[in-house]
Amino acid sequence: MLGRSNKRHIAKAITWRIVGTIDTILISWLITGNPLTGLKIGMAEVFTKMILYYLHERVWFKINLSKAGIIRESRIRHLAKTVTWRGVGTLDTMLLAWLITGNPLAGLKIGMSELITKMILYYLHERAWYRLNYGLKD
Repeated sequence: MLGRSNKRHIAKAITWRIVGTIDTILISWLITGNPLTGLKIGMAEVFTKMILYYLHERVWFKINLSKAGIIRESRIRHLAKTVTWRGVGTLDTMLLAWLITGNPLAGLKIGMSELITKMILYYLHERAWYRLNYGLKD
């Protein structure tokens, strides 16, 4: 049986993927002018992001920064993990957009736009979850 905090993390992951996918669909639609292209990019991203996120987590789980004097749970580690994930996520979106549209410039525009919107949306998502007690109390 899942603990309450596990349920919270699963719920946060699902709500973030929904927000992130809607963001990608809308940005892709606005840049390409084609809602179907936006939908294709957003739906492809759901699958690639899950795989890449898992691989990113595995890599970071194995990285031992304590040898460099950085504690495993430190703010520096979390910041580095955040930056590397955003880099991986943005590259994924740019490549998908390029492959789906056939236009490398469209991929670049979508990726760079998303880089900004995703940071803003992630902050708002975190603030919203900070105010919720779901999964924190019995």
